[in-house]
Amino acid sequence: MKIVCTKENLTNNINLVYKAISNRTTLPILECILLSVTEEGFKMIANDLQLGIETNFIKSDIIETGTIALEARIFSDIIKTLSNNEDIIIYTIENNFTIIKSGKSEFKIANKLGDEFPILPKVEKENKFKISSNELKQMIRQTIFSVSITDTKPILTGELFEIENNRLNIVAVDSFRVSLRSSNLNTNLNFSFVIPSKSLNEISKILPSNDTEILIYFTEKHVLIETSECKIISTLLEGEFLKYKQILTDDYSTIIYTDKNQILASLERASLVSNNSKKAPVKIAIKNDCLIITSETEFGTFYDEIMVEMEGNDLEIAFNPKYIIDAIKVIEEDKISIQFTTSLSPCIIKGLGTEKYKYLILPLRLK
Repeated sequence: MKIVCTKENLTNNINLVYKAISNRTTLPILECILLSVTEEGFKMIANDLQLGIETNFIKSDIIETGTIALEARIFSDIIKTLSNNEDIIIYTIENNFTIIKSGKSEFKIANKLGDEFPILPKVEKENKFKISSNELKQMIRQTIFSVSITDTKPILTGELFEIENNRLNIVAVDSFRVSLRSSNLNTNLNFSFVIPSKSLNEISKILPSNDTEILIYFTEKHVLIETSECKIISTLLEGEFLKYKQILTDDYSTIIYTDKNQILASLERASLVSNNSKKAPVKIAIKNDCLIITSETEFGTFYDEIMVEMEGNDLEIAFNPKYIIDAIKVIEEDKISIQFTTSLSPCIIKGLGTEKYKYLILPLRLK
């Protein structure tokens, strides 16, 4: 194998596939990047057996075809140190060694055989839909903080992608909250699957922040995302996801309409005293178009009043402020609504004038 490539092209594509390098594995080959050089072109591939990333063809001069695997960290570090002004030559020699050369600088490092590298799963391209890259990126950002971090229910460590009625719903759930983000699609598919949050975190970093359409293919076991730079394949989680629609109701006995930034600032101040402790919640009292936010711990107390528009009954309720802050921060609208039923029932937060997101948060019991 022998290629000549610019440092920029190598660096950009190493950064892409590096997101699928396994940090904890007993298989050394998973710590490698596969360099595949065929007559069609040069690609890089990484695969941690849950997430796999394959670049599109990288602009390069192909002198000799072949396939090798290089340890990702050392390969990346070497390329970073080389000159920006010189092309980089990569070629293999006998006894499983690879030469990486740029100008007068030359490295000789051990490589592994390409046929040892686990091939990426093949995803049949039957079920598919299109979505804006930036829209998917935002949908993940606006929900992923609610994914469960415990493995007592493994299915909840991922996000539900639910396609129905020309609409995509992405849902994340943990023990205290539900986050829902919706977007319109042009598809007649009705299907659902759950992508691990680890995969989604990396996918979100790769997706460009523009309106370029990306293609998403899915089967019962895998999802394939095709971008302008690479292909991303993730395994799916198995199991039955929470029936979230049963609890995201529009029923309420009290509802308030308020400025997002005003309540966000007040809750962030209150959380300085509560220290995000479940045992020291922030208390909310709603009465006479006034929202009173208080917090009391051994560190001190906090009190604030916010004028709101209110409908329904007076109410006192308590929450871990972090959960409300997480939700309000990602809502794009300036005005929000928060609806309540009782002091022991969840509240639901929405952006005013839109149904594209709903955030359900369980309260804490008042002493």
